[in-house]
Amino acid sequence: MATAAQTLAQFAANLKFDDIPQDVIARGRDCIIDTIAAASYGAQFPWSRTVIDYAQRYGSGGNCSIMGVPGIKVHAPYAALANGTQSHAYEQDSVRDPGAGSHPGATVLPALLAACEETGADGKKVLTAYVAAVEVMFRIAVATHHSPEHVGFHSPGITGPYGGAIAAGLIYGLNAGQLTHALGIAGSLSSGLLAFTKSKDGGMVKRLHLGRASEAAILAARLAASGYTGPESILEGKFGFLDAYGIAEDCDAAELTKGLGTVWEVRRICLKRYAAHINSHTPMQALRELMAEHKFAAADVAHLVVEGSERLMTHHNIPEPSDIMKAQYSVPYCVAVALHRDPDDPRSFDESAVSDPAIRATAKALELRKRAGEGSVRSSTVTATLKDGRKLSKRLDVYKGMPADPLSRDELKRKFMLLTGGANDAASAARFERLEKMSEQKSFSVA
Repeated sequence: MATAAQTLAQFAANLKFDDIPQDVIARGRDCIIDTIAAASYGAQFPWSRTVIDYAQRYGSGGNCSIMGVPGIKVHAPYAALANGTQSHAYEQDSVRDPGAGSHPGATVLPALLAACEETGADGKKVLTAYVAAVEVMFRIAVATHHSPEHVGFHSPGITGPYGGAIAAGLIYGLNAGQLTHALGIAGSLSSGLLAFTKSKDGGMVKRLHLGRASEAAILAARLAASGYTGPESILEGKFGFLDAYGIAEDCDAAELTKGLGTVWEVRRICLKRYAAHINSHTPMQALRELMAEHKFAAADVAHLVVEGSERLMTHHNIPEPSDIMKAQYSVPYCVAVALHRDPDDPRSFDESAVSDPAIRATAKALELRKRAGEGSVRSSTVTATLKDGRKLSKRLDVYKGMPADPLSRDELKRKFMLLTGGANDAASAARFERLEKMSEQKSFSVA
């Protein structure tokens, strides 16, 4: 019998553009566009600049771009490292619904883009490789049932190399056997720990986990193309991915290939509205909707309560974050930003918000509770007690950007322009229009 890696590799190698439903192509295209915007905006931050400088120092002489930094060309692994880090630099990259610890933009696209710039792949090949990669990576993530994060691994860093290796491998022309080896190699390149969530300092490293996954993907694909081998049992075998990284009773190897080619995981991609961890989005949106419906502002609020999944308590209960990385991972902080500032503007989450006395006071006083009853990890209820005695509550199970409530074309374009050039920038608008037609490009370019 074929192993899961062999089955997934065969699927990816055989997938044709015309076999993919048009709505799946469109969702993949939108995620690529969204990631380009996130990476371009992310290039400005110190934690990105450090990685960009590293990429220039050791990777110069290549022909691959670093998004948001015109005029710089480096070799593919370094471009993937920088672009992956930048894509996740400000918590604006895409995820999956339901959550499985997998980021389809920040881990897959940087490896894919670097491979494209080395080979001159056309737009249809890019979209086909992207869809194949997400189909593989999401299934690997789902099979863990998010259990790696219960023992301290940061899941995007350990699932990302698989998706990126498929994407880059297809652009490099790997066959099914070589893709199987690429997956086997990628399994030994996974990394990323959640220590930053419990430490006093060091939150920058969270961004690196996704860049490192993209860099590892190039290494895995290139080595496999040259005859390097990796274990075909890397996913479900003894000492393989599920065995080593997951909690055995929580993992389900059947999910690795379930519905392959008929159930399209790309349809589960979520695009972010706010520059905050995705588990903050429903309480933030619920609060903003309450504020709009009942006409109150931050000065009117006496107390806030957020009820949600246990994960909010174990991973995101950081009432006094020490830096912007921890702050964007903190539900109390993100809800406090939504109360005091416009969360649609990514600049609302800048360093000034971390030290803002009003935001800090709100975050520290906010009461985070584990909800009673059913609901997904994304579901939450916000209750605002106002100084005039009113007690207002709203529950949301869906946030803007989820498959059930996707960003419209105008909303996606607005985000793209805001992150790449400004709301009225003509060049940014023209770039968006070109990217929307990427399937027609003879040689794919993000310029």
